[in-house]
Amino acid sequence: MTRDAEEAAPAAWLAAQIEEASAAGIAATVSRLIRDGTLEAGTRLPTVRDLAPRLHVGPGTVSAAWRALREQRFVEGGGRGGMRVAGSVGGPSPLRYTNITRYWSPDTLNLSRAVPDPALLPDLAPALQHALTDPKLHSYEVDPITASLQAAAASTWPFPAEAWLCSRGGYDGLLGLISTSVVAGETVAIEEPATPRLLDILDHVGARVLPVALDDDGPVPERLAAALRHKPVAFIYEPRNSSWAGATVTPTRQAELAQLLEHENLLVIEDDAWGTLSAEPYHGVGALLPHKTVMVRSYSKSHSPDLRIGVVGGAASPIERVRVFRQFGDGWTSRILQDALAWLLTDPESQATVTRASEVYTERRQRFAALLRERGLEVHGGDNLALWVPVRNEHQAMLVMASHGIATIASSASWSGRGPEGVRVVTAHHVPELEKVADVIALAAQAH
Repeated sequence: MTRDAEEAAPAAWLAAQIEEASAAGIAATVSRLIRDGTLEAGTRLPTVRDLAPRLHVGPGTVSAAWRALREQRFVEGGGRGGMRVAGSVGGPSPLRYTNITRYWSPDTLNLSRAVPDPALLPDLAPALQHALTDPKLHSYEVDPITASLQAAAASTWPFPAEAWLCSRGGYDGLLGLISTSVVAGETVAIEEPATPRLLDILDHVGARVLPVALDDDGPVPERLAAALRHKPVAFIYEPRNSSWAGATVTPTRQAELAQLLEHENLLVIEDDAWGTLSAEPYHGVGALLPHKTVMVRSYSKSHSPDLRIGVVGGAASPIERVRVFRQFGDGWTSRILQDALAWLLTDPESQATVTRASEVYTERRQRFAALLRERGLEVHGGDNLALWVPVRNEHQAMLVMASHGIATIASSASWSGRGPEGVRVVTAHHVPELEKVADVIALAAQAH
């Protein structure tokens, strides 16, 4: 029974399709009708009040079904407008972090993704060759982390860790911790602006976000104190080089935050995405509260995205939950990749390559920032791969840049609510005719 978009599905017809009048049964039937095209995108679903009596169930049962379908992205809307079939295929999907580069022409200057310059990464060949000598190669023994990688990571870990685990990148580590530590409906405090992928993960698990504002020294204590009054189960932040503003926690701020968090019953998750590339010192609360802190450090930007390695270290209980949860899937990260990274972390030549990369990234970022400031623009960003540029209207600014073959990302994706207008401009790669690119960005910043 297909219908034009915006036409309503009759309550009587839909009720006749539902064989099991439970929340799960209603959701399963409607999702099947959406998948097979019977209910097309835009179709309005019956209201709770219309459908519930026809199924001889209470309104709460239908509401629970609609809620489950909305969480799985099958339907959207709510309130007076009612529920509609979503415009995309249902299923869990990140709404903020989407890769649309496949739609761009090959000559697009992509300044939207903060990814490393391949020319500045260490040589993987000797590392992989060394990794093939692991005596456990081809073993099905499930180890959360190899001994060599644990030792290499521990040598620069900023606080004593009770437990260790290797994840498939930084965000995989965050996803595991959040999925096993947060129940739908619980509150999580996060520094804001945050990374779009973190916000997507929190949406995915059904968490309620409590934003904590940032300044140059990290999360603002007064804002964290206000969030803690709502009893969050976790606090997530970046201790240095925050992705949006480049903020790094100072020793004074570290003590202030630790004092607020010390007696709270929550998990502190530190996202150290910049990792060994950072020239900034670590002053995270994990150094003062190691018993309730877990840090996730990514090595994708410093050593290679194809290693897909993140290291998770800290309090034992949350890491053990992630270890057990992984048994539903792959169970462990490739020992070849782990041992390759361990070799790179201890090899002097590879260490020098990472240090040089950090210096080059700093030079590129500072030059780009200087050109933008010469054109009257205010820019934000510390020791990382991107700058944030305030604009009058981010949608119009992105259109102007797109018309000149330049792609960026809007700052709105980094806020749980409405944030200031801005765009993120990646500075990691060599950009030909950089001054002309700066001219376009300055022009776009004025568009409204």
